[in-house]
Amino acid sequence: MGLWLTKLYVVLFFLQGWRAQRTPSGHKGNERDITSVSLKISPRVAGPMTLIKKRNSFESHLKELQSVVVAFSGGVDSALVLAMSLETLGRKNTLAVTAQSESLAERELQAAKKLAQSLGAEHLILPTHEMDSPQYRANPINRCYHCKSELYSKLAVIAEERNIAHIVNGINQDDLGDHRPGIVAAKEYGVVSPLAEAGFDKNDIRELSRQIGLSNWEKPANPCLSSRIPYGQEVSPEKLSMIERAEDLLLSLGFTELRVRHHGDMARIELNKNEMPRALTDSISTTIQERFKQIGFKYVTLDLEGFRSGKLNDGIKKITTEETCLKSN
Repeated sequence: MGLWLTKLYVVLFFLQGWRAQRTPSGHKGNERDITSVSLKISPRVAGPMTLIKKRNSFESHLKELQSVVVAFSGGVDSALVLAMSLETLGRKNTLAVTAQSESLAERELQAAKKLAQSLGAEHLILPTHEMDSPQYRANPINRCYHCKSELYSKLAVIAEERNIAHIVNGINQDDLGDHRPGIVAAKEYGVVSPLAEAGFDKNDIRELSRQIGLSNWEKPANPCLSSRIPYGQEVSPEKLSMIERAEDLLLSLGFTELRVRHHGDMARIELNKNEMPRALTDSISTTIQERFKQIGFKYVTLDLEGFRSGKLNDGIKKITTEETCLKSN
């Protein structure tokens, strides 16, 4: 009996191979190749399923918060928090607040207003006065701490006046590995980071934002204008105005991802590498030079490394790494 079964299996094996050879190229035939189906489907299923779980966790956490003040910058992270808060808690229990100061470009403020209106959110514009702080103007490596402390202290007052349970922000998992002194301020004021707690990284945020139809789901990260000034060099309204006008010019010329770094009388332009060749054409480069000099820069340079968010943090990371190595030795 065992020998008969063995012969039968051998016949079936060769018959299956013969049928596979007879199947025309590109035609799947009637038999499913289980191995290939699994390989093709599993990556597609794994991604969305992971995001679904994160979304469920995100929504559950928002429900537990009951009512929230959203620190809303208009970027993709805080926009997703605002949109999901409105969907989960409703407009009555969601308040968007955007800080307005010299470090926020006017174009960003207008974009935040437009997005909040499109979402149907109640939206407050809150003047903040971080420039009044000598610690902030001195531009130490923890400058963001002083800025966020100013913001969260004012949001805490609004939350108390309106009987709102929690303040939430758009911090995500990717932010936790970068130099973010503002996170310290958030912890001090009990600010909740529902995206980070649900395990969202930047890719998750963009994908869910795309799925729910947020208009800014592809918007590049755009931190405050003070981040364009190297640490240790004073932050002033004049410098911030120069940076804003210079970046507005580049955006008007069609460039997308960019920074204008302020180095005294020199402007260092960072562009997406794909856009750099166009900046070097005679007409564009002449326009940039002339307009930048009108703004107040004496020298105009193009960073050959190209655009990279957080580039001015490199020195901080290097110092931190060296200190860690010294301590371990």
